[in-house]
Order: sequence, then C-alpha cells, then structure tokens
Amino acid sequence: MLALRQLACTLVCAFGVCLAPAAALAKQARPAAPQTRTAALLAFQRDLVSVLAPRADAMPLLSAALLARPLQQQPKWNDFHSLIGRAVAAPDSGAAQRWVQLADCDAGANACPNAEALAGLLQETPDNAAVWLLKLGQDLSQGEHDEARADLAHAAQAKLYDDYTGASLQALARSVGVLPPPPATLDPKAAAGAAGVQAMIVFGLAGTQPQPGLRGAAQLCEDAGSDQALGAECRQLAKTLEWGSSPLARSLGLHLRELLATTDSDREQAVRARRDLIWQVQQFTQLTARTQTDKAQAQHLLALARNGGTEMSLMLAALRDAGLPVEAPAGWEAHKAGNGEPET
Repeated sequence: MLALRQLACTLVCAFGVCLAPAAALAKQARPAAPQTRTAALLAFQRDLVSVLAPRADAMPLLSAALLARPLQQQPKWNDFHSLIGRAVAAPDSGAAQRWVQLADCDAGANACPNAEALAGLLQETPDNAAVWLLKLGQDLSQGEHDEARADLAHAAQAKLYDDYTGASLQALARSVGVLPPPPATLDPKAAAGAAGVQAMIVFGLAGTQPQPGLRGAAQLCEDAGSDQALGAECRQLAKTLEWGSSPLARSLGLHLRELLATTDSDREQAVRARRDLIWQVQQFTQLTARTQTDKAQAQHLLALARNGGTEMSLMLAALRDAGLPVEAPAGWEAHKAGNGEPET
C-alpha cells in the first residue's frame, strides 16, 4: 500500500499540482502572479465554457463540463451538472462521458459516485476492470464486504482497465484552442505564451478524473493469505492492471505481482518494472513542468493529447520524443531524496 501511495503523490504532481487549472491558481499564486492574472485565467476558462456549451456532440460537451466543474456560480445552463448531462445524452456519447458523470454527485450526502452513471457503466462496459474497482470502493465504504469480494472477481475477469483520462485529455486539448488566451492570462516571466496557458488548463483538469477503488483492491489482495481462489483472482487482476490505461493502475498491478509472486524471478521482475515506472512518471512530471517555460514542449504535449490514447501511452510517447529512456538508469533508486521523492 505504501508503494501505491508514493506513486499517487508523484502522479498528483504530474497531472494536478504542477500544472494547476485556473480555478486553483489563486491557492498557489506567488507575488509574481498577481490576482489580476488569476482573475483573467478564470474569466478565460468561463469564456471557453460559453463557447463550447452550444455544441451538440459529446466530446466538446465533455470538455465544457470539465472546464466548468471547478468554477463557482456558473449559470445553471452552463454548469457541470447541465453540461455533463448533455454530454451523456449526446448521440455520439460513450463511456468517457459516463465516467466523468460519476463526479456529478453530492459527497456531503454520501451520494457519490453518481448512481446513474455507475449503473450505466456496469451495463455498457462490463469488461472494464476500472468500473468494477469503482464499485468495489463504493461497496467497501458501505461495509458490503461480500459485494466487494464479488466486484474483485468481476474485475479479475475483465479484459482491460481504462479510467478514460486519455479521452478527457483529448477532449480538452482539442477544445482549449477555440479561443486565444487573452494577454492578461499570460505569465510575463514565462516564455511558453498561449501554449503554456493551454497546457496548464488541459493537464491540470485531467487530474480531476474520478478514481476507482485501487486501494480497496490492494487491501483485499494483501489480506488473501491462504485463500487460494482470492490469490488467483488477484494475480489475474494484476496482469490486467499492468497493461492498464494509467500509471497508478500499472503500479498496483506490479505491486500485486510482487506480493503474490510464486518465484523469486517473478518477484524481482515486478520490482524492476515498478522502479522503471516511477522513473517514467518522474521524468514526465519534469516534462509537464517545462510547458510553462518552453513553448515547443507545451505545443508538443498538447499535440500528443489531441491524438488520443491513454494516459500511459501519452506519457511513454512524450518520453520517447524527448529522447528519454523508459528504463531507470543503473544505480538509480526510487523514493530516494534527490530523485524527486522522499526517503521511506
């Protein structure tokens, strides 16, 4: 579980803090980033929503919903609830819109995730392990341990894992250019210009995707003990997660493979693969941070996002295009001070 938490912290930096969306900028504003720029960024985000909201197709509406979600006091016809509802109802809608609709709920009333969205995903995408792990997390939070155990079995039998972050990145990257960022949104001390603002919005908002119950699955598998049936299902789930859409899912898959390995060789391979994964995430974090000062880097990452794929495929493509290895250098140690993560 510690390994999963460590990678999660790194991923938050890569997709949510290092490139915070405009609505979160005020919380991290420095003296060099005055409130006037924060207000301009918020106004620009609202303008993007207004331009995208009249569209009738699912992807622009998904982008508008993601842009509107962190904004306060949006008019009802342009707020997250209205826009994600229209995105789901669009003729070309799919699982990516349903997935984001999971967040259209009242956490204070213990009504999350959105029941309609979860039911729709279970019916439309039963071969997606991410959907069953989402239900697993919900069932565990409600004390339904037998249901959670059944969810794990369904997840193990699924053919793929996809949390649709790649689809959200694509929707945002294709839509964020419908308006040019006003001069007041640009950081006068950065060289990335409009592309930097666009990358900040796209990759910042991508970190707000609903997340399945990976920690709950990890706990169930760690407690498998002598339960051979559960152990077999966890091994099967691990294989699916290793080829999943997100680095965090791959991390859990490798953690489970290491935990449940029947040979020293398999255990060592899982440890090496997870070490490489942490290296990849840290290098990608540095690339995304560069989008605020390097116009070419910002434009390239936006182009990769527009091409589609998964969060994992985008990360690997970005490393390859930057000439960075996907395997950690000899002697490099994950979670070591100086490598981007704290000592453990």
